[in-house]
Order: sequence, then structure tokens, then C-alpha cells
Amino acid sequence: MKHLFLAAAIAAGATAAAADAVKYELDPSHTQVVFSYNHLGFSTTTGMFSGFGGEIMFDEENPANSSVSVSMPVMSMFTGWEAREAHFMSGDFFGAEEGDMVSFTSTGIEVTGDNTALITGDLTMNDVTKSVVLETTLNQRGAYPFGPKQGVDTLGLNATTTLMRSDFGLGAFAPAVGDEVQVTISLEAWQATDN
Repeated sequence: MKHLFLAAAIAAGATAAAADAVKYELDPSHTQVVFSYNHLGFSTTTGMFSGFGGEIMFDEENPANSSVSVSMPVMSMFTGWEAREAHFMSGDFFGAEEGDMVSFTSTGIEVTGDNTALITGDLTMNDVTKSVVLETTLNQRGAYPFGPKQGVDTLGLNATTTLMRSDFGLGAFAPAVGDEVQVTISLEAWQATDN
């Protein structure tokens, strides 16, 4: 069982995929990136991104040959207040246009436990690319229990990281509005039918 957890954790993020790797596609309906930051010391503001595309290439025999590549539209951001979202899309922050994306591509991994790993990768946002580390937990790997995907091998992962928004040219109003952004990721990925 320990080997299974380690292998599936590594599936979420090491280097280039090999020919023996099996492709898993993200389930956009059960994949979210939630972010939060301090607002003037008074409150914590939270938002999320959706609209994901991407894949995990999982080589169970040689997990070091696994990889992950994920992207999401900048303009999919939701904070619960339209005026705030419009401000984030403005020149003060993203200056976003239709088609602008946030992307993550894995570059390495360090297994830290039976079902945990540190996944390193390149995060590109606002035309800036920085290396980030995701503290990742394998929640479960197994057959999907019902519906159209019943019986399909599925991965479920959670990950967290902390970003400095100023590193990505998004530091307006810092430090009054927190520069540090807490990020929580939860995803499901199904084994692709074209393997």
C-alpha cells in the first residue's frame, strides 16, 4: 500500500513523461484553486479560479517519469463581488484580456511520506514565471464509484502553497493589502480514454 501511495503522489508532479506513462485528465467540475489574503488587517478576502484544463502523466513503474501540466483562464476568477473582480482584471493588477491564462508545469518532486510530496514547478501568471513548491497530499486513488465514469481509475489530490503577489507584478496596494497569498488546490483526474 505504501508503494501505491508514493507512486500516485509522484504522479502529480515530477519531470518529463515517458512513453509508458498513463494520461489522466483533470475533472474541471471537481478541480478548484482557492486563494486568500489579508485585507488591511481587518479581514481575510477569498476567491477562486475555475475552468481548468490539463493532464497528469503517471508512470507507475518509474514515477520519476511522471508529470503534470495545468492551466486556467485568468478571467474565470470569482470573489463574490463583481466590482472586485473587475478591479483585479484592470491595469492595477492583471490587465486581463480574453484568453489570458495561469499555468503550472511540474519540474520535480520530493516524496515526504506515504501519501505526501513536495511538487516543484513553474507557475506562469501575468506574463511572469516563477518556481513554486506545492505541499501535496494524495487523498485517494481508485475506481470512480458511479455515473458515466464508474470504474475509471481516478486520482484525488490536495495541495497548498504561499505566493507573494508582487513576485508576479500584482503587488498593487501592498503591504496595506497583504502581499502574501495563501493558495489551496483540490483536484480530481480521471484516466483518459485515449491511453
